[in-house]
Amino acid sequence: MNDFTHVDKNGKATMVDVGSKKISKRTATARSIVILPEEVLIKFINGDIQTKKGAVFQTAIIAGIMAAKKTGNLIPLCHPLGLDNCDINITLNKKNELIIDCTVSIEAKTGVEMEALVGASIAALTVYDMCKALSHDIVIKETMLLKKTGGKKDFERK
Repeated sequence: MNDFTHVDKNGKATMVDVGSKKISKRTATARSIVILPEEVLIKFINGDIQTKKGAVFQTAIIAGIMAAKKTGNLIPLCHPLGLDNCDINITLNKKNELIIDCTVSIEAKTGVEMEALVGASIAALTVYDMCKALSHDIVIKETMLLKKTGGKKDFERK
């Protein structure tokens, strides 16, 4: 169990002690992909989906940013972080999938991968919530880390 950073040598869950780490620039980008059925896609006008609840993408962006800022309250062993930036972009690709990218950055002793993943996930769930009256055939296909910089090693999905 020593390979897991959130488990001590006795198998007990623990928050990672980052006290001796150096502050560095940390960034992370995560992506969620949402598949939309035709009855939702026909509501796509001028770069957003319009519903009785309002503009879907704009609401999802706000929800994702709010969630990224609260990650330490949602994931039990995450450090509470004051993010320097959180940017969410939502685009529709040629396969009629929504691509939700969340990029987070901070100058800190710990990374922001979880914040980016939570931001992208909650934005996707918000799209589902706002569009479910049109169809329950919406699929949140996947959520993944695309890239991270800073800390021990960088990562970029190929």
